Amino acid sequence: MASPRAFTFKCSPSLAFSTKTLMDSKPRTLRSPFSCSTSGSPQREARLSDAVEGAITLQEWQGWGTTSPLPAMVTKVVEDLKALEKDIDAQMSFGGSGGKLQGDFKVQEDKKHRKTYQALGDSEQKLQFFAARQIACRLLGSRGYLCQKCWLPLEDCMCSNVTQSTLWHRMRFWLYMHPKDFLRQNNTGKLLWQVFGTEAATLCLFGISEHEEIMWNALKLAGKNNVWCLYPNKNAASKSVEDVFGQELSPYLECTDTKTNEDGTLNFILIDGTWNNSVSIFSRLKDQAMSVWGDADFPCISLATGVSAMHKLRPQPSWDRTCTAGAAIGLLSELQLLPEFSSFGFDKQAEALEDTLVILLEALTTRRVRMGRSITRKVRHMSGIC
Repeated sequence: MASPRAFTFKCSPSLAFSTKTLMDSKPRTLRSPFSCSTSGSPQREARLSDAVEGAITLQEWQGWGTTSPLPAMVTKVVEDLKALEKDIDAQMSFGGSGGKLQGDFKVQEDKKHRKTYQALGDSEQKLQFFAARQIACRLLGSRGYLCQKCWLPLEDCMCSNVTQSTLWHRMRFWLYMHPKDFLRQNNTGKLLWQVFGTEAATLCLFGISEHEEIMWNALKLAGKNNVWCLYPNKNAASKSVEDVFGQELSPYLECTDTKTNEDGTLNFILIDGTWNNSVSIFSRLKDQAMSVWGDADFPCISLATGVSAMHKLRPQPSWDRTCTAGAAIGLLSELQLLPEFSSFGFDKQAEALEDTLVILLEALTTRRVRMGRSITRKVRHMSGIC
């Protein structure tokens, strides 16, 4: 039986980046919900006095890569922002890393949201408010600026270069994403649903109850034996892909001719966020696992990954860590090496995702060159960081 091996990326050596987030630092103007300015760094302002521009519709929400209902708390935050804009007679403006609020409106909103946060009764309410505010601001600040499919500025849209692929029908990815990674241009988790579709690769936003409920309903239906998290859990013994799936007559391959129900689906959770934020996300997974299954020992898989191409784009705390898309590519590649799984086309699926990752890197490189920014990744001292 073939053993897992490290995978590599087909990536040009010229694709190197600084550690800064790839969002414009200058504010931009939003003339209509989905318009685009030809300027390289236009100002973005959300004029929420117009109800059409102010409200987040279900169609708009789902256009960003989700099939869920519009979260109630996100709607409430948008309404509160709209009311504050009217009360202080100031327009919202967004810019900088993550499309943050700027100017006088930011000062007033900051005071208001901190007061609201402190008044909340428990940590769960505070998390949900934090997540909803992050997402609401990113939604409003990205209107007319980012492509809804690839999350890149409209003038840099890569969608026409993406080739879709069909994921094996018994597999499903869950992108458990931190709100601060939502709509981030150099995020790679979004590539999974761009390539495989939102049913095969489903977004679940950390702290958004509607998303987490959808994910956990599916995980409960599948059963704990069909759920894994791709995460290097240091507090428990992680298993390799071969440890889990390399058995002869693997029980996971029973009834593979047709997908009769979700109980046979193999669910893989990819934690999508910075390594610091991933700790909180994984802790929440364990807490919910205890509630659902009576066991906080969440099953984890460690991959035999090589150096990720995304080290050129987003710094990792060590060279053996990889990006979200890289983890998915690694899983598919390692499954392909197992004789029991070799007929399911995982090599082609991994290749399609890897090609899309390269397209993202090239699009971001082109943008930085056009804007006169460095494409050389700053070297950071990594010793002692785990």
